[in-house]
Amino acid sequence: MRRSFSIIAPTKWLKHSIITTPPTLLRSLSYFSPHHHPPPDPDDPTNLLKEDGVSLCSHMWLENFKSPHKTSSNLTSLLRRFELWVLAYQKVSCDELGAYVPRSSIHRPALENLLSLRNSVLDDRFKWGARLDFYIKSPRDKTDYESLSKRKIKALLTTTQPTPFQDRIVQEVLLMILEPVYESRFSQKSFAFRPGRTAHTVLRVIRRNFAGYLWYLKGDLSVVLDGMKVGFVVSSLMRDVRDKKVIDLIKSALVTPVVTTSKVEGDEKKKTKKRKYQKKRVLADDEPKPDPYWLETFFGFAPEEANKSPQWGHCGILSPLLVNVCLDELDRYMEAKVKDFYRPSKSDVIWNSPEGEGSDQGNTSWPEFVPTSGPDKTRKMDYVRYGGHILIGVRGPRADAATLRKELIEFVDQKYMLRLDNENLPIEHITKGIMFLDHVLCRRVVYPTLRYTATGGKIISEKGVGTLLSVTASLKQCIKQFRKLNFIKGDRDPDPQPCFRMFHATQAHTNAQMNKFLTTVAEWYRFADNRKKIVNFCSYIVRGSLAKLYAAKYKLRSRAKVYKGASRNLSRPLKEKKGLSPEYNNLLRMGLAESIDGLVYTRMSLVPETDYSPFPANWRPEHEKFLMEYLRLDEPKTLEEQKRFIRENGLVSPQDYTSMLVWNYKRNAIPMDQVSILKDQPFLLGSSSNYNRDNDDDDDEDEEKSKEEDDDGLHIARITGITHCSRPLEGYRGYEHCFYSDYSVRYIVKVIIC
Repeated sequence: MRRSFSIIAPTKWLKHSIITTPPTLLRSLSYFSPHHHPPPDPDDPTNLLKEDGVSLCSHMWLENFKSPHKTSSNLTSLLRRFELWVLAYQKVSCDELGAYVPRSSIHRPALENLLSLRNSVLDDRFKWGARLDFYIKSPRDKTDYESLSKRKIKALLTTTQPTPFQDRIVQEVLLMILEPVYESRFSQKSFAFRPGRTAHTVLRVIRRNFAGYLWYLKGDLSVVLDGMKVGFVVSSLMRDVRDKKVIDLIKSALVTPVVTTSKVEGDEKKKTKKRKYQKKRVLADDEPKPDPYWLETFFGFAPEEANKSPQWGHCGILSPLLVNVCLDELDRYMEAKVKDFYRPSKSDVIWNSPEGEGSDQGNTSWPEFVPTSGPDKTRKMDYVRYGGHILIGVRGPRADAATLRKELIEFVDQKYMLRLDNENLPIEHITKGIMFLDHVLCRRVVYPTLRYTATGGKIISEKGVGTLLSVTASLKQCIKQFRKLNFIKGDRDPDPQPCFRMFHATQAHTNAQMNKFLTTVAEWYRFADNRKKIVNFCSYIVRGSLAKLYAAKYKLRSRAKVYKGASRNLSRPLKEKKGLSPEYNNLLRMGLAESIDGLVYTRMSLVPETDYSPFPANWRPEHEKFLMEYLRLDEPKTLEEQKRFIRENGLVSPQDYTSMLVWNYKRNAIPMDQVSILKDQPFLLGSSSNYNRDNDDDDDEDEEKSKEEDDDGLHIARITGITHCSRPLEGYRGYEHCFYSDYSVRYIVKVIIC
């Protein structure tokens, strides 16, 4: 009774207090009740975020790869999705601030401004390149444009300014919508400005597919990167996209003029005088700290084919995509030429497959190995494009290469209005060496074991057994790049010059920057046959340049004294003087000095080997293979093939095995292992079973039982079909790889768009 009274008495008191409570106080109490939810704000932009932006992007990629030839006509509905605008704001803010901005930390005013920007784009009120009126401003922009003077407004409207923050958001949204549409349609022969494809991919494709070609055509269409006619760009877009809103938005970006500053010599002199007495701006703590020297050194070493990026009007990051859209017709034209040119030869053991890309091409250990014997050769050609630069390899007579060049010149003149001549599209033999992406393509003839006569030492047979395609880094081009960066002087015997731009930096910082540069160079020449030689030469130039810098900085007069004091890799400090200051090791142990990393690759043995890993014939990036496999698994036909394969081989799927465990546990009330289940249901053993069904032979049964207990993991794999189910889907290592989740696709697409 005492326990019941302690529960009931407070209840009676609460009922009495509610009856005697005034109505106003009761309403206020009900407002703070935990079960009361305030009504949603209809003006809150977060109510429009119904789905994750990455999930929406993954759905777009899957739909476009599912039907790559379908014309996209309803992209305005995607343009209305506020999730894409928030995702674009996060990406542009990350580029602006140098840090990722989570969606939960975006303030409501920023979301409201972003919503107004979206509405202005949908209502055709948005103008590219605005200088004064902004729907949304950068988080770093604190300028009050309403209080600017007339002089500042005039300077703002007539001088070159960076791309507005809101323009980059619109460009990012358009890129997220259009990129999956065209990536599912682009040719596999183009490699520039596309996700998952780099200059290394081109070099590996050349090493894999261009072996045995005698004649090469190298063309330069980089004029296209400077700009095309608006009508041609719009017509190229409308082949696959028929959405008026998106097309008009891109057309206005191409038509709107870009304001640039006209350079006048007098103005430049005035500016230089002003800069001399101008106070240096101190970077804030949350501002990214750029390193101009490292960036200049890195981008200055880029090859000629890759050092130019398109910039069409106000399209910004859309410009590379538009370049590939315009040049896709050239890729399709050359793909048709490759198929028509192919003529197999019965006496030639190479390229006998229908498309000339069989698995038995050449030697399996050396994919670029091409036999040289045989009177009749297979006629074949191949083609790759990196940006505006094309490379065509021809195996056949030179007359065929000349005919192909004539047809290509006519096609480019008719389609792109570009006048090419024989000098712009030369035909070169493989023995002369073809330069592409700072690598020289040449061949090495493989000879058998040479036999000599006993008296004169004359070679009996000089017939080669095959050729190897050699992809060699150009030392001449490397010297040219170093000369452009003022690292060396002279051509035949290059002499390292001190890099005085690092004069005021510490020894530790200077060595760290040069190690970044050398590591990047070693990675760039990863697939070159002479990787060790070229990287060791770069290390020699950088080490000599730093030694001269330290000799001038610390007044040591010669490089020999620098090497004596700082060692071969310049890892010892040069400031240390015995008797006047503590030892460097003691200062480093106490934390009073920063550690100095020595230069890498100071010896040729430290340079990594050339990467000769095999490259598949029909290579595709990882994200594309993942999407294609996901789509195959989503089809009912693939599931039926998997089930039929499991039945034919007597295997058990993981789902069926789990249901068997649960059912036997319910029926017998005791947990059973897989051996007991299979013995209880012998029809599941099938052809893959290794069990002895003869119960009379106890010795064999005990021996098999002990063997299964020792190798339990292999037995489980056999039951679940992991070791036998690799045939149905190409590229799978087991049955467990046949189950993908939508989260995996979202992760792959997140890597692509971020």
